[in-house]
Amino acid sequence: MKDKIIAYLDELFPDARCELVYHKDYELLIATVLSAQCTDKRVNIVTKELFSKYDIFALAELSPKEIEKIIRPVGTYTRKAMYIKTIAESLVCDYNGVVPNDRKYLESLPGVGRKTCNVVLSNIYDVPAIAVDTHVERVSKRLGLAKDKDNVSVVEKKLQKFFPKEKWCRLHHQMVLFGRYQCKSVSPICENCKFQQDCKYFKKKRK
Repeated sequence: MKDKIIAYLDELFPDARCELVYHKDYELLIATVLSAQCTDKRVNIVTKELFSKYDIFALAELSPKEIEKIIRPVGTYTRKAMYIKTIAESLVCDYNGVVPNDRKYLESLPGVGRKTCNVVLSNIYDVPAIAVDTHVERVSKRLGLAKDKDNVSVVEKKLQKFFPKEKWCRLHHQMVLFGRYQCKSVSPICENCKFQQDCKYFKKKRK
């Protein structure tokens, strides 16, 4: 099962990578915070404007209202604008604008939970991690890698135990893409999927 999953995801997404567009470490951190309850596509539109106008030092000086004007399309923009402002201030004050390889520090920042931290550390510092978003959670449960009642923390632990550590970062991206484009929440593309015989959703659908 393990080898089958790895092989098929390698076949489908040989060059899987984060779909959030970023050029600097803090850009990925902020983009990931903005991606909560929002699509990467929309976030990329917003961050293109945001980062073309302001760097981390300018964001630290900017008022939340000015940030809101740009990030409004991502939803819950008032709260996210405050997050960005505080994150920028903290990074500038504590690390001269650099995102540190420090999980405890990052998770102390507003709007930064374990999933966001996993995304940032794995992409910026190659820290082995599996960020469990809605796509990864759904795929994991449909394939029986986790139980329906498991929360994201439990799902993450089960995936870490199931897959080799050196595969975690790559598999995270592959599972996100698989869930986003094929194993979708509504109307998944089950035809020709090599996971059919292992998929709880497909078996239930076929009955």
